[in-house]
Amino acid sequence: MKLIILDRDGVINLGSAQLIKSPEEWKPIPGSLEAIARLTREGWRVVVATNQSGLARGLFEMATLNAIHAKMHKAVGQAGGRIEAVFYCPHSADMDCGCRKPKPGLFDEIAARYGRDLQGVPAVGDSLRDLLAAASVGAKPFLVKTGKGEKTLAAGGLPEDTPVFSDLSEAVEYLLKAAA
Repeated sequence: MKLIILDRDGVINLGSAQLIKSPEEWKPIPGSLEAIARLTREGWRVVVATNQSGLARGLFEMATLNAIHAKMHKAVGQAGGRIEAVFYCPHSADMDCGCRKPKPGLFDEIAARYGRDLQGVPAVGDSLRDLLAAASVGAKPFLVKTGKGEKTLAAGGLPEDTPVFSDLSEAVEYLLKAAA
């Protein structure tokens, strides 16, 4: 099974310092929906792992998060792709949970759901916490320069041998060529 893990904000859709708090604020990054569609056509299972602290902070309700994800699923589907599952951490940073990236909890949930080791599974993110969570379970971190990616790259400290791409489309192009 070919599996890929994507962060949401800054990888699939435009991020916001104020968080994405409504379906109207969710806007795809150009090319991201088509990149997911390419993965789907090539037999990849696409899952999302995302921190959503806005829930714990009272910035939006669960129904709103569901509506945001419904919009994302619909947009990806209209492009010919499929996101199989969304794993999210609803906690704020000060709650010290095990699922908030950079901790590995979301990745552990994905491994359990799919009954497989995540060794070498590509995990695309735009922040250091995305990359560290991936590396902590043996997944292969990929950095994209969209979202917080430029700042993440400039700050340094990336896991060893982390490839860097301009966006999700470029990362998918690389993956599909490597898998061919």
